[in-house]
Amino acid sequence: MNHIFGPVNSRRLGRSLGIDILPRKICNFDCIYCEVGPTTQLVCERQEYVPTESIIAEVEEYFADPTVSSRIDVVTVTASGEPTLHSGLGRIIRFLKERTGKPVAVLTNGTNLGDKEVAAALSQADVVIPSLDTVLSTSFRKLNRPAKCVDLDEMIEGLIQFTNGYEGELWLEILLARGFNDSKEDIEALMEVIRRMKLSRVQLNTVARPPHEKFALPVEQDRLKEIAEQLSKVPGVPRVEIITYGMSGFEKGREVAVKQPHFSRPDDEKLVDEILQMLKRRPCTAVDIDRTFFVGGPEKVERLLEPLVHSGAVEKQHHGDKVFYH
Repeated sequence: MNHIFGPVNSRRLGRSLGIDILPRKICNFDCIYCEVGPTTQLVCERQEYVPTESIIAEVEEYFADPTVSSRIDVVTVTASGEPTLHSGLGRIIRFLKERTGKPVAVLTNGTNLGDKEVAAALSQADVVIPSLDTVLSTSFRKLNRPAKCVDLDEMIEGLIQFTNGYEGELWLEILLARGFNDSKEDIEALMEVIRRMKLSRVQLNTVARPPHEKFALPVEQDRLKEIAEQLSKVPGVPRVEIITYGMSGFEKGREVAVKQPHFSRPDDEKLVDEILQMLKRRPCTAVDIDRTFFVGGPEKVERLLEPLVHSGAVEKQHHGDKVFYH
């Protein structure tokens, strides 16, 4: 499979089947914290970077097996880059909803939500998760390192406009990197912008996996909690979560339990291929892999991947106190 990976055991979305609609790595950002790696094509032009038909054909092939549907809670459109740069996004979302019968979520960096075609495409999704790490230009340039064609003010206004017109679940993600966008000034400026949005929740994240740049460091949990407390006081924000370290407890609504279905594990060859598809898109620990594929414990994951590590197909990398495979 070139475009499908998972289903991934997502804290936010349950059992999430990933649909990667871009080659690695086409984006209008080159974020210092990106776990995918450096941007190879820093662009703003929307076009069909991958034939829409090939994505649809792969989804059709995957769901030809009637048993896969029971393993999935949601289908998540993402990309090794920025998915709204794909001009076939609307058709892909529409097909996913019709073919899978599952809720569709879209992850985006929020840059193109002011574009009418992008807004129309995303309006078909059940959940949209845009990011907005900072609204201060200096922090924005240092952290997200956007293409010259990205205008921060236009991006913010487009995001505000979209949130006030979108009828589905809208979760704003803010990723904080120590010393880049976690200052008092950054947070207060963010709060002023968030006041103008209509959101279902705000999610705080930090550098939890090996980043593109080694100087991208995580914000400590105590500081994240302080920021979560501040954001929870913004009028109209019903819920604030810290998704890196678990739920913060600042949500005003009721927590909904996500069902985690169990399913039989595929044979080792197929299992390894599915693990590799996930590792192409995000570094994972042995614990992450076991939670997603029910291998039988982190030790079994390590034994399974050991030949691939020796051959160089998979690498190990230390980040904090954890070992990631990628």
